[in-house]
Amino acid sequence: MYEKLILVVDDDKGILKSFSAILELKGYRVSTAECGHEAIEKDQANYYNMALIDIKLPDLNGTELLNEFHQINPDTKKIIITGYATLENAIESLNRGADGYLVKPVTPGKLLSCVANKLKEQEVENELKEGIVNDLLRAKNGIKNRL
Repeated sequence: MYEKLILVVDDDKGILKSFSAILELKGYRVSTAECGHEAIEKDQANYYNMALIDIKLPDLNGTELLNEFHQINPDTKKIIITGYATLENAIESLNRGADGYLVKPVTPGKLLSCVANKLKEQEVENELKEGIVNDLLRAKNGIKNRL
């Protein structure tokens, strides 16, 4: 099992530092970005298992980043984190592909629980995809052997 890589996107340096420390103590590798464009560049250069995305960034809205991240790597789990929770931005976030939604202030326990649950979902999804691919390959090989 390899270390999970998480990208934390927030313009608040205190949040970047505290989230990084909390996640690294649990064995995750963490990268940070202070704005949307930096996050996109990092996502294009690396595979992230998860992105924790602030909804209010200086250059992009966090919901806009959801689209970018999905196009770059659809398997990345994306969690919106906001201090400006409204029903509208929660619905928009989920409609744009967020896998979760956390409201600031986020306790360490809530953060770690959400991260662990979503990464477990990702593992199960990957195992299912791998099983489907293996089944298709076995079926293809069975057809070839009958010809």
